Amino acid sequence: MELKELLMFMTKKGASDLHLKPMRPPLLRIKGRLIPIKATPLKPEQVEGMIHEILTPAQQGRLDKNQSVDLGYGVPGVARFRCNVYQQRGTLAAVFRRIPFEIKSVEQLNLPDVADTFTEFPAGLVLVTGPTGSGKSTSLAALIQRIASTRPCHVVTVEDPIEFLFSDNKATISQREVGTDTPSFHEALKNCMRQDPDVIMVGEMRDLETMSTVITAAETGHLVFSTLHTNNASQTIDRIIDSFPVDAQEQIRSQLALVLRAIMSMQLVQKKDGTELLPALEIMINSPKISKHIEHGEIKEIHEEIDKSVAYYRMQTMNQSLIALLVNGMITYEQAAEVSSDPDDLSLKLRKEFPMIEEKFREGAMAPSPADFSQITELVEIKKLYEETEERHRVKIEEKDETIAQLEGELASLRAQLQDASGSGDAMQQQLEQAKGEVQRVRDEAQQKINGLNERIRDLNQQLRDGEGGKPGSGFFKR
Repeated sequence: MELKELLMFMTKKGASDLHLKPMRPPLLRIKGRLIPIKATPLKPEQVEGMIHEILTPAQQGRLDKNQSVDLGYGVPGVARFRCNVYQQRGTLAAVFRRIPFEIKSVEQLNLPDVADTFTEFPAGLVLVTGPTGSGKSTSLAALIQRIASTRPCHVVTVEDPIEFLFSDNKATISQREVGTDTPSFHEALKNCMRQDPDVIMVGEMRDLETMSTVITAAETGHLVFSTLHTNNASQTIDRIIDSFPVDAQEQIRSQLALVLRAIMSMQLVQKKDGTELLPALEIMINSPKISKHIEHGEIKEIHEEIDKSVAYYRMQTMNQSLIALLVNGMITYEQAAEVSSDPDDLSLKLRKEFPMIEEKFREGAMAPSPADFSQITELVEIKKLYEETEERHRVKIEEKDETIAQLEGELASLRAQLQDASGSGDAMQQQLEQAKGEVQRVRDEAQQKINGLNERIRDLNQQLRDGEGGKPGSGFFKR
């Protein structure tokens, strides 16, 4: 039994992993389950022979030194494989992860549309997280491939080992393997700054040095993608911050709040018909509120903010993603509850958002028989309830419209009264001015008459004086 034959058989069966261990037949992981091949158990010397034939002298040296080594291995025309060789009970064992030559797109991986927007960030840090075998590397490769086909830029990847092979398109891509092209992640990232990168992909943030360098690279205007073995956004942020010394954690919180753009946490759930694995995802976008929570160390509030930000930022919690799979008939309630980290919250959300149908989810009856008339009557009842609800809303809207019309009428009446009052005031003012003018005219006429009478009196007095000094007066004044 040769290694090449096993890898070809593994690819033919669609297995994701091949396990080689002494005293057991080779094991294949198919749709999440480990299944032994119908073959005789492997002897220790058989396993060692398979492994030694693919190791380079440098890899053999690292295996002897560290009792473990990671490497990439390709079978022409079949696939590439990520391999980890390790010692157990004094003998060698190995696990091969199949990496297809073809890189699937975001759409083919059933990722939400919002994941595609991660490739459009000009700078910052995007993290893809999840347990082993959850699709982190495959999803990350889809994002890098999208960048390669849409952005004229330089992409540098640092991996241990190189998994997916990218080809240049609009972007030019440089792939560096730890142990072959560079001694460590930290050294590769330090040198990467002098290679004019626009986008940097780090296979995994394994240690403090790598995390620190990744955050610094994101701060200096690069778009950085990486992965972590964490289950959700809150745990990811905690993991990064707790990796630093206590006296540096406040600064790291501030840096992370500034440079973090998104976290996509993944799990794979088997489709209820058993044909494929589907991703369930928690997606966090670094909104202003989440940035504030990170900076102030309020990590527990992040989950609630994700839950409330579905409509505007297109975030979602893991339970919300599982509910979407349930509603679309992709998985069963039992599968969702098994994957969920908080099954009680999952049940509560189902009862709140989809009342009276949780039991159907539990029974896996989201696809009823077309011959079941009770489903028709139930749909009629649902339609009736909908129409009643719609009628109540219509009546409420009409009542509100009437109230608005009444208030608008009252407002118009008040405005008219105000305008009339203003007109009356103007008329009264005009009348007052006319009265004042009339009074002044009467005064002037009276004064003129008085002046005329005074003039007449003076004339008469003069005549009287003249009469006394000359001829005797005549008429009224002759006495």
